[in-house]
Amino acid sequence: MTIKDIKQKGLLLFECISGSKAYGLNTSTSDTDLRGVYYLPKAQFYGLDYIPQISNESSDEVYYELGRFVELLIKNNPNILELLASPEDCILYRHPILNRLHINLFLSKLCKETFAGYALTQIKKARGYKKKIVNPIEPVRKSVLDFCFILQGYHSIPLTEWLAQHNFVQEQCGLINMPHSKGLYALFYDTDNTLHYRGIMSSELANEVSLSSIPKGEKELAYLFFNKENYSSYCKDYKEYWEWVEKRNEARYLGNATHGKGYDAKNMMHTIRLLQVAEEILTKGTLQVKRSNREELLSIKAGDFQYDDLLVMADALMNRIEAAYSTSQLTPYPDKEKIEAILVQMREELYG
Repeated sequence: MTIKDIKQKGLLLFECISGSKAYGLNTSTSDTDLRGVYYLPKAQFYGLDYIPQISNESSDEVYYELGRFVELLIKNNPNILELLASPEDCILYRHPILNRLHINLFLSKLCKETFAGYALTQIKKARGYKKKIVNPIEPVRKSVLDFCFILQGYHSIPLTEWLAQHNFVQEQCGLINMPHSKGLYALFYDTDNTLHYRGIMSSELANEVSLSSIPKGEKELAYLFFNKENYSSYCKDYKEYWEWVEKRNEARYLGNATHGKGYDAKNMMHTIRLLQVAEEILTKGTLQVKRSNREELLSIKAGDFQYDDLLVMADALMNRIEAAYSTSQLTPYPDKEKIEAILVQMREELYG
C-alpha cells in the first residue's frame, strides 16, 4: 500500500503540513513535510497484513495507521502530539471522526520525559557533532605502526621514527611476547631477510601486532610497546567520523561551518524549542505548536549564540521543567482504558 492508495481508496483520516512550517520557523529554503493518519481496509486490518506506517522514499511524507497513531499519542511521543495539535492553517484534511481524539486526552506529566528527555539526547548529539567539526579525522587511516613505541631508557620514541633512524622496514622485524608485560614485546631484525619474520603487522588493517618464531641465540634490538587500547579507540572514532561524513546533510554542514561556532545550530534550535514546549505543557496544560519566539529560535539556527550560552539556556529550562513537574495539574499518564474505548468506537464506526 502507498500514500496514493490511501487517498484514492478513501482511507485518509488526517493530513497536515508539519515541521518548520507548522512551527512557524520556515525560511525560503524550507521543505514541505507532510504527516497524516489513515485506517486500513477491514479485511487487511483483521487479516495478516497490518501496516502501521507508510512513508515516501525521502521520509518527508509519513502516514500512521489509526491504532499506531493512538499508541504513540498515549506514549506522549512529541512528533505525534504535535501532529494532533497542528495549527488550523496547516491542516489539509481532517475526517470528522478524528475530532474524538482531543489533545487534552493525551497531555500528561509523561511529556517531561518525552519532550525534555529527547531534548537532552539532542544536546549530547550536538556535543558529538561539535567534536566532529572541531576535531576532524584525516582520511588516511592510521595503522598499528602508529601506535607502537620503542623504549629508550626512561623515554620512548615512535616506532616509525626508530625504523627510519636505522633504515629498517617493518616487514623484516620479528616480535615475541614479554612475559607478564601487557603490550610489551622484544623486537628482532632480520637484516638479510632469510629468517622469514612476520613483520610487526600483517596488513594496514591489522588489529594486532604479529608474532614471529625467533631462532635460538638471536639477540633482541629493542623493546616495543603497542598501545592497543588507543588504537581500538581510534579505529572506532575513525569509522564513526567517516560514516558521519558520508551521511551528513552537506548543505546543513556547510551552513554550520559558515557560522563557525562548531555546533549543529539547527539541532540546538529544536532542542531549545522542545524544552520550551515541555515547560508550557507542564505549566499551562496546553501544546502550542506554532512558536511565538520565531526570531529567537531562528537566531539560534543562524548560529548567533555561543554553544556554552545555549547550554546555560538549556540548563535553566530543565530546572524550570523540574519545578513545573512537581506542581503540574496534569495526570502522570494518559488514561489508556478511556482512550482505548474511544479507539474501539471509532473503528466500529469506520468498519460499519
